[in-house]
Amino acid sequence: MTLREKEILSLIRANPMISQQEIARLLGITRSSVAVHISNLIKKGYVKGKGYVLNEENYVTVIGGANVDIQGFSLDKLKLNDSNPGKVKVSAGGVGRNIAENLSRLGIKTKLITAVGDDLYGEKISNECRIAGIDIDHCLVLKSMPSSTYLSVLDENGDMKVAISDMDTIDYLNIDFLKTKSLIIENSSAIVIDTNLSLEVIEYLLSNFKHKIFFVDTVSTTKARKVKELIGYFHTIKPNIYETEELTGVKITSDHDLEVAAEVFLKKGLRRVFITLGERGVFYKDELTKKFVKPPAVKVVNATGAGDAFMAGLVYSYINDLNLDDTIQFSMYASEMALSHENTINPNISVDSIYNKMRSE
Repeated sequence: MTLREKEILSLIRANPMISQQEIARLLGITRSSVAVHISNLIKKGYVKGKGYVLNEENYVTVIGGANVDIQGFSLDKLKLNDSNPGKVKVSAGGVGRNIAENLSRLGIKTKLITAVGDDLYGEKISNECRIAGIDIDHCLVLKSMPSSTYLSVLDENGDMKVAISDMDTIDYLNIDFLKTKSLIIENSSAIVIDTNLSLEVIEYLLSNFKHKIFFVDTVSTTKARKVKELIGYFHTIKPNIYETEELTGVKITSDHDLEVAAEVFLKKGLRRVFITLGERGVFYKDELTKKFVKPPAVKVVNATGAGDAFMAGLVYSYINDLNLDDTIQFSMYASEMALSHENTINPNISVDSIYNKMRSE
């Protein structure tokens, strides 16, 4: 924030109904200059907008990847080294963006900080975010850069068999840019990050906002390595078995190994550990409780977005102070809704739809 912006913000705090003309008179500058400074304060998140109401609304900030998903669905048994009849869908995706959309559809005010290119894919990502109710005013739009793309092939059971991830655009989401979003991050009720972010950015966020609640989506075993030495800064983590092995150094071949690995997480400072086990469900552990929870029965149509929906369920549950059992059930049924729809994000997901499923099964 510039010195002039600080002066204007101070006047607004003292009198939220002050006019631009009065600000100009008090500071000895033109009214048009005041308008420009106020516009910058709005963009930076210090002011909400009309009436100069300061931004104090509860919201979650998601910082992570956004891309266009190109998904191929095989209609029959997938044959490698051959052309397979099927369907191809193109939609907005990315771990961070997907979590943000699920949160927004669950009624949580959500701000997304990501990087997109100034291209057709970037426009598609932005439009789909707006339609879903995500606040994207604080995203980085890169001129002359392509938006990130994720290309995947799913088999006849809806399971991903191979994928190519072109996520270089997220590397431009650097510390200097995030410094301009400090107030947005600081005022968040919770912060969700994914490991598509660079190690330097993750370290910056955790060290400068260490008093905040952080949820981390580990994305993959390779990308999870970035946070191996930073685990203790997080409140909640949701890895699968392979990511858990990578982060803890514990080879998991039994239920006992899961407990040992979870204890490694907790000793490093994590508060809650949800290890996803696919068809077996979830293993949960904190300082007082440990439990296995089986998932609801579901016909898998598309497994791509299940983890993103589960994470959104965890964040929703935290914001709404749900107890442990309800947290796990709510998150599992959010994941079940994702699994049962061909889109990565089930457009029908909502708090009511999840509770209806929980009551009926």
